[in-house]
Amino acid sequence: MPVLRKMEYAAEVVWLGHVVVGGAISAQAVEALDLEFEGDRGARHEGHTRVSCSRVRDLYPNGTEIRNVRQLSVLCADELDVIARDMRLDWLDPSLLGASIVLKGIPDFTHIPPSSRLQAEGGLTITVDMENRPCVLPGREIEAVSPGYGALFKSAAQGRRGVTAWVERPGKVRIGDCMSLFVPDQRPWSP
Repeated sequence: MPVLRKMEYAAEVVWLGHVVVGGAISAQAVEALDLEFEGDRGARHEGHTRVSCSRVRDLYPNGTEIRNVRQLSVLCADELDVIARDMRLDWLDPSLLGASIVLKGIPDFTHIPPSSRLQAEGGLTITVDMENRPCVLPGREIEAVSPGYGALFKSAAQGRRGVTAWVERPGKVRIGDCMSLFVPDQRPWSP
């Protein structure tokens, strides 16, 4: 495990969502999430493993069973505001993006280093996998409630879509909680 350094940045949890298995990617807003090693029980991306998708197609054929490091979708409220502005919307509902957690207070959030940790006051800790690249699925959800705007999502969200993460230490997270940021204490790769 890399050495992790606590940063001066912490984030407030401003929104939480549960994406039900078997449906669209839209999340149901909730006041708290009980996260287990498998992630959010009953959620679309729950589980220790998952089948591979286009995001890892250079590594595996689609459908290969792999470790599930995308149990959660974590976004930044400030970046959501910029996406909404670029789409010419007053507000972008995080439920339409399949968000699990929306945070406020960490600048350039989408680009925090992979393997960073976010730890809630009660001990719940999630590990960042990597940037969550924009796809067309949220655009379909947006289009259903704001016709004419869905196609604008993918380009507006480039570099602002947040990160995927997995549960390292189970626990509960609530709206209003503070999550501290820890980053790997290593220099950037420079071949």
